[in-house]
Amino acid sequence: MMQVGTATPTSKVLKDNLLVIPLQEVGIADIPLVGGKNASLGEMLQQLMPKGIRVPQGFATTAHAYREFIKDAGLEQLLRQLFQDLNIEDVEALRQVGKQARAAILNTPFPDDLTAAIATSYQTLCQQYGENTDVAVRSSATAEDLPDASFAGQQETYLNVSGIAGVLEACHKCFASLFTDRAISYRTLRGFDHFSIALSVGVQKMIRSDLATSGVIFSIDPETGFKNAVLVSAAYGLGETVVQGAVNPDEYLVFKPTLKQGCSPILKKRLGSKEIKMVYDLGGGKQTKNVPVPQDERQQFTLPDTEVLTLARWACIIEDHYSTVRQMDTPMDIEWAKDGLTGELFIVQARPETVQSQKSAQILKTYKLSSSGTVLVRGRAVGETIGQGQTKVILDVHNLDEFQQGEVLVTHRTDPDWEPIMKRASAIVTNQGGRTCHAAIIAREMGIPAIVGCGNATDRLKSGIPVTLSCAEGEEGRVYEGLIPFEVQETPLDSIPKKRTQILINVGNPEEAFSLAALPCDGVGLARLEFIIANQIKIHPQALLHFDDLKSAKDRNAIAKLTAQFNNKPEFFVETLAQGIGTIAAAFYPKPVIVRMSDFKSNEYANLLGGRQFEPKEENPMLGWRGASRYYDPIYRDAFGLECLAFIKVRQEMGLTNVIPMIPFCRTPEEGQRVLDEMAKHGLKRGENGLEIYMMCELPSNVILAEQFSKIFDGFSIGSNDLTQLTLGLDRDSSLVAHLFDERNEAVKEMIRQVIQIAKANHRKIGICGQAPSDYPEFAQFLVEQGIDSMSLNPDSVLKTLLEVAQAESRAR
Repeated sequence: MMQVGTATPTSKVLKDNLLVIPLQEVGIADIPLVGGKNASLGEMLQQLMPKGIRVPQGFATTAHAYREFIKDAGLEQLLRQLFQDLNIEDVEALRQVGKQARAAILNTPFPDDLTAAIATSYQTLCQQYGENTDVAVRSSATAEDLPDASFAGQQETYLNVSGIAGVLEACHKCFASLFTDRAISYRTLRGFDHFSIALSVGVQKMIRSDLATSGVIFSIDPETGFKNAVLVSAAYGLGETVVQGAVNPDEYLVFKPTLKQGCSPILKKRLGSKEIKMVYDLGGGKQTKNVPVPQDERQQFTLPDTEVLTLARWACIIEDHYSTVRQMDTPMDIEWAKDGLTGELFIVQARPETVQSQKSAQILKTYKLSSSGTVLVRGRAVGETIGQGQTKVILDVHNLDEFQQGEVLVTHRTDPDWEPIMKRASAIVTNQGGRTCHAAIIAREMGIPAIVGCGNATDRLKSGIPVTLSCAEGEEGRVYEGLIPFEVQETPLDSIPKKRTQILINVGNPEEAFSLAALPCDGVGLARLEFIIANQIKIHPQALLHFDDLKSAKDRNAIAKLTAQFNNKPEFFVETLAQGIGTIAAAFYPKPVIVRMSDFKSNEYANLLGGRQFEPKEENPMLGWRGASRYYDPIYRDAFGLECLAFIKVRQEMGLTNVIPMIPFCRTPEEGQRVLDEMAKHGLKRGENGLEIYMMCELPSNVILAEQFSKIFDGFSIGSNDLTQLTLGLDRDSSLVAHLFDERNEAVKEMIRQVIQIAKANHRKIGICGQAPSDYPEFAQFLVEQGIDSMSLNPDSVLKTLLEVAQAESRAR
């Protein structure tokens, strides 16, 4: 008798005996019935479509159908005999056993009732979507998409399947794929019994993303575990190229808390190369094929901001729902697709993220190279660890048996067929792929570093070379020549003492912000715009404002290349600067993030692209046209306006109102007021929308006139380097007088003592962002005794100084 689910609610007893059931009739509690993938699809169809999330309809064969098939055909005994003495470390033996197991299933016909049930359900789907509708046929095992084991990619998926015969064939292949080599290996390693797991097949209406775009979403930063970010990756065509790592996709990073408040906080946009796309093979004899992407399309972002934000909001809704169902934080790994025929976005899969969500929040583990070396290859860092070993270049999956324990795997890209050897690797390097590709996901799950999307790794790295892979230096992963010593520090975070003095950190590189946010600190005391401008923008702001008037053809061409996405060249500066500031602000939100506006000297500005045309030559740039004096100068004020627009974008568009701009090298109160007036012209008005503006205290005049400065600024940050230099009359860059440079000098301490007292008397916040409290415990003691509000430290000094400050406070009581 044919057994098919109906459109009405189905009792558990009836469900358990069905062969096929519509997806909308199952939910997350039905993993034993239809596996994790299908249960999740049903859950979203039932619970999240009313909240605006689109999910394609479909049906699923049940675990009961699989078990009846295996039982009635007498396959279990045969399969048990095959696996009895299998050693999964023997790659060739694993390959032979897997091949025999799959052949046994494929050579056994489906029973008539299962065939009829699948045919009837497919015909019902065709009534909804059209004759011979195209479907995706996906495997869904009853032990997958668990919070601590993803089983991602272990079984097969077939795309653009149509017709009853095609659907039945694909379902049969899915049953057999429960015994792929990688699935056998994965289950054995994880301690799962091969015969306690059943296979459900999901048949779901295809979304025509071959005519548009698709990709993957993580509702957590997959490298650092930062929970307040959504990472959206996108490429042209069907999503398999992104999942498999066959392309380097575009990436978009979105901040969840202010997104939920209605803001548009896209923190970062990274253009991927997107060389190929997977499309339907119309009339070619296959379901799909890969084709090149035209060069002009590669240079464009695949998604408009509106769709990025929609996908990010959906990710938040999905995560919140699953967290409620599971009664625990449940970051999600989601696949999405855009239909090129209708322009609509869809979610096609959602599963719990299984790496960062399992890490202890009470232990901070940090990796650091003891020295540097020659960089052989660069790419996208996966994880934050360091690995070492001898390289092994393997270009073909049939050569996996050549790989030895502890080697560094170097290849074009990986897919699930590579997993039996990936567990042996000390690290992985691939030419292709982004942070959501197969190699990246498996490397995270196995706790090893990987560098993906290198482009030329298989050419640059030959087998047998000792290398060190570092993913501990930001988003760029580096393969160094040789075995470089490194340190691993573990810090328990549940024993950090409480203290009155705020411990802040200095942040230059936005790429490190999410990692640094795990440190036990109270925010950011100094974020320097110079790092973002020099390393990410690279262009003098006036060269963007006056692009058409540039005299250097070399600079003009370089700037045109960097700003290819922007018709309005100054917008490149604003957008890139806002993303850098926003990433730092988001990492520590809602804690305060004090961002110092640009303080390049004229010789440093001249080194930016196009800079020499706009910068004067000064005898002593350290004491010249720098900091506040630039901001209101008619020659430079328009360039300063770009910085102001970036801050407005961060505070208003992204909603990151924890950002506090700080003015450097402000010589007089009158100059300070002129800067505030200039900022107000561009929309940054002190007091509006809670805006506070701080100033650096780094000149003797700042101390002597602190009372007057207190009337126009909301706080001070002592820059002890410049204050020591100018109090003692030293050139801090001169080795001849370096022995005299000491922040502990009584004259410097007297300056600091005075300004703290004046700031306190005027109810102004005051901190320090110099290196002295990190280097000298007695200096930290001095600052505590003076009642300073905060100390901002380099990240590697935070824990040590925090403990010293806590001890100093206890002694001062």
